[in-house]
Amino acid sequence: MREAIVHLHPAGPLLALVGNPNCGKTALFNGLTGSRQKVANYAGVTVERKEGRLKTAAGKLLRVLDLPGTYSLYPRSPDERVTVDVLAGRAQGEKRPDLVVCVLDATNLRRNLRLFFSVQRQGVPCVVALNMSDLAARRGIQIDTQRLSELLGVPVVRTVATDGAGLDDLRALLDKPESWSQGAIEAYAAAASAEGDDQQRINAVLRELKLDGLQGELPSDKVDRVVLHPVLGPIILAVLLFFLFQAVFSWAEPPKDLIEGAIAWLGEQTGNLLPEGYFRSLVVDGLIAGVGSVLVFLPQILILFFFILILEESGYLPRAAFLLDRIMGSVGLSGRSFIPLLSSFACAIPGIMATRSIANPRDRLVTILIAPLMTCSARLPVYALLIGAFVPERDVWGGIGLQGLVLFVLYMAGIVAAMAVAWVLKRFTDSGRQVRPLMMELPSYHWPHLRSIALGLWQRTEIFVKRVGTIILALTLLLWLLSSFPAPPPGATGAPIEYSIAGMLGRALAVIFEPIGFNWQISLALVPGLAAREIAVSALGTVYSLSATAEDAAQALTPLIVQTWSLPTAFSLLAWYVFAPQCLSTIAAVKRETNGYKIPAIMLAYLFALAYLASWLTFHISRWLIG
Repeated sequence: MREAIVHLHPAGPLLALVGNPNCGKTALFNGLTGSRQKVANYAGVTVERKEGRLKTAAGKLLRVLDLPGTYSLYPRSPDERVTVDVLAGRAQGEKRPDLVVCVLDATNLRRNLRLFFSVQRQGVPCVVALNMSDLAARRGIQIDTQRLSELLGVPVVRTVATDGAGLDDLRALLDKPESWSQGAIEAYAAAASAEGDDQQRINAVLRELKLDGLQGELPSDKVDRVVLHPVLGPIILAVLLFFLFQAVFSWAEPPKDLIEGAIAWLGEQTGNLLPEGYFRSLVVDGLIAGVGSVLVFLPQILILFFFILILEESGYLPRAAFLLDRIMGSVGLSGRSFIPLLSSFACAIPGIMATRSIANPRDRLVTILIAPLMTCSARLPVYALLIGAFVPERDVWGGIGLQGLVLFVLYMAGIVAAMAVAWVLKRFTDSGRQVRPLMMELPSYHWPHLRSIALGLWQRTEIFVKRVGTIILALTLLLWLLSSFPAPPPGATGAPIEYSIAGMLGRALAVIFEPIGFNWQISLALVPGLAAREIAVSALGTVYSLSATAEDAAQALTPLIVQTWSLPTAFSLLAWYVFAPQCLSTIAAVKRETNGYKIPAIMLAYLFALAYLASWLTFHISRWLIG
């Protein structure tokens, strides 16, 4: 007797959005679902799924899936495979869509129609959202949507997803299944008999719409002659990145000072209100000193993301991938690895997840292994603390600040290290020596939309504040507890923390880390910092607050470490954070993506080895130079 397989999926009508990369599909998804959306992984695979809820004009509630972008239904990567499986009804834990909205880029119908005809052959009712209609009109491309609807056999709605134009018409269309269902079935019947004639049909549609042969130089082409120039292009990219790191320090200083002053005032006022004892220490030394020491770096993180979002929204990032393709090829990768690596500057986890779009398994694995070497935003609080404390705030030349220059060098150190690791792996793998040409669509340039940038910054603020209010808060409280008990014996000298569990642990670890210049406070802070890098700053704030004398207790963290650390120690800790895998969430993401513990173990081993070696060299060389 055969065992029946139960295929469970959420209830309710399902609408799927399908389209080429950069067609505006995700902007359409955001416009249709608003805040009614969630992000998870597809069942059985580690490809991210975006699901939302859409209320039609008549009030009907639909589930909406934003499927990964693809150029065809012949998958070459895990994310493209998900799109194919969902449309075919093979995706684990998901039903076949009741309706597909095929999002077409109005500026490039020739390429987009190929995917549409492939979707149509699946036999799923579909409608067309002719997106980016405003850009097409500005380029002189006039599309008769009524005639296009007749030629394709499905309803066509003109949309501009970035400003919401056409979304109400699309919602209204979703209430009329009789208007699209029959047309889709008839078109499918005609398409099924001509599966190999997609190009002929595409040419026929374009001729009928008088778009065949429509060419001409676009504004983006003129800009690309400069931006993609083999000499000027890399210089422009380097200048943009250099300006970004300068701005992270210079622009963030005023709001950072305000937050720092507010936290110091809050700690002082709270300390005056509460009686002496454990509860006062918990609130002032644990909560306020620990969490507040991380919160002050929010302006710098937001400035970093502000520039990344502008580069992404404007269409510049794919150009940067092309500019770096030759460099990436020299170390055995293609420019396609650039986008995941750039994403890792925000956080290594989405960067590692973004490697799903890399078709070559070897390239994908190498990109995963080097992604943690990109300087993520969690390192920024550590860098900002140490640079602000030990690097003087002065101009080097022509308004270039020394602090921003040091930050730029730290980011470049991570990049150079990642390329060096990739080059070593290239030498030891035959497939690493193969040349893989980069093929990637270059979207048109456009002005970034303030709403999208504001939404991205708000989401980043939410993520950061939630981390501060959850994992950082919890580990700060745990560290305070370990730092406060047991109490010192009667008549003991020195700070009470030295007799606590945390103090004993810190002194044991200092034996390992003393050769690279770390004292017991730093060694102890590295332990909770394994959960997330920025927790090390919170941990240092708590440890030094509990270690300080009564006269120093009210001081901020920066002057305390300036008094107790040498310059070689500060440089050594910076070198440590360039390489060390101080993020368990990243290791867990690598385990999920590689389906095992082997690659995470290799990653932990080589990154910790690099971190210790870099810190040892930095500490001893700087001691020799400084004297």
